[in-house]
Amino acid sequence: MKDPSWVLLRTDRSFRRYWLGQGAASAGAQVTGIAVPLVTAIALDAGPAAVSLVAAAGTLPYLLFSLVAGHLLQGRDQRRSMVAADLAQCVLLAQIPLAWAGGWLSVPLLAAVTFLSGCCALIFGLSAFAFVPALVADRDLAPANRAVQATRTVTEISGPGLAGLLVSAVGAPGALIATMLGHLASAAGVASSRPRSRTVGAGSTAVVPGPEPGRSSKPAPSKEKRPTILTGLRILFADRHLRALTVHAATYNAAEQILMLNLILWAVQQQDVGVGAYGLALAGAGVGGLLGTLTALRLADRAGLGPAFAVSLVLSCAVPLLLPVWPVTGWTLAAVIAAVMLLRGIGEGNANIYSLTMRQQLIPRDELTRSAGAYTQVMYGSIPLGALLAGVVGETLGVRAGVLIGAVGLVLSAVPMLTPAFLRLRTIPVPAAA
Repeated sequence: MKDPSWVLLRTDRSFRRYWLGQGAASAGAQVTGIAVPLVTAIALDAGPAAVSLVAAAGTLPYLLFSLVAGHLLQGRDQRRSMVAADLAQCVLLAQIPLAWAGGWLSVPLLAAVTFLSGCCALIFGLSAFAFVPALVADRDLAPANRAVQATRTVTEISGPGLAGLLVSAVGAPGALIATMLGHLASAAGVASSRPRSRTVGAGSTAVVPGPEPGRSSKPAPSKEKRPTILTGLRILFADRHLRALTVHAATYNAAEQILMLNLILWAVQQQDVGVGAYGLALAGAGVGGLLGTLTALRLADRAGLGPAFAVSLVLSCAVPLLLPVWPVTGWTLAAVIAAVMLLRGIGEGNANIYSLTMRQQLIPRDELTRSAGAYTQVMYGSIPLGALLAGVVGETLGVRAGVLIGAVGLVLSAVPMLTPAFLRLRTIPVPAAA
């Protein structure tokens, strides 16, 4: 059987251009993740507080503006918004090497640039959530999501090493030119792609993208005559499947913060795991994510969407319980962490494809961007709460207990998804509003 993602890339020139642009942008983002902290720490000789401030500035827009941005972007030309966001990021990032060359680079300037760049990234991501379903046919939605996610995962695995070589060759400020070129490629890919009219094709090779019998490809009518900023939240929590996905994502992110922030302290400070060994162990998550992304459609095709999702949840939510129970130290514990992260990554890779495609198909077409903003708001809103709880738990109960509590939280996050109605799903259900 031919791989549906490869067939789509080979036959759909419009999507192929979009995919190539996103691959370039994803590779550029890896350079930014390495270069900006190095610019802060080395070029400006700043301390940990300044590095943290600049890093936090890039994610702050997701916490502050997701709900508002989704509401304001709904109904606008997604392609135009995405191209504008990419070009704006090029202009913003250009300020860093220019300021460095001119001698007026500062921590406040870096924080401002990363904050505004984060705003642009938020606009692009929310628009892309609605753009991809308009770019490909319904039967190709899951293969399209898998192609983009697989490329992103590959750049996440290989990007840091290549970014390090680039920084070594041209310096951290100069390396940001690669990020700018990535955004230019992304803008070109989006601008040259052409959305198609919505059609539901027959003969799909995968269970995930196809709707249940009777599913209409027309936008489901909105119950509200005048959508408000809360409409996206109402859509997410009115449908039982969307509600389960949203609650799971928020709980998972909070628990992950508790797990990972305590894991590094427990492993490195108390269990003699070297920093290098710990970094290599965490790389297992990237490898697992790629494997999960590549196997998601085949698993759903054979087992059905509900059982496939359950398998992914066991790997991503239950396997981390093995971390704090092993009485080992050093490289042995690093090997355990690597194995757990590999399995967890496989589960996350599967689940990301299922969740993204389900949301794109269950949410009414005319509310995709607004609902994406609401989903992002809930997801990112739980992260600082989880980080705060991580510190409280680690200080009061110890970091090993923090690892265990975080792992238990991951298990609890899966509970809303493991209902009989969800487990019986063979493919994406008919939206209630249809």
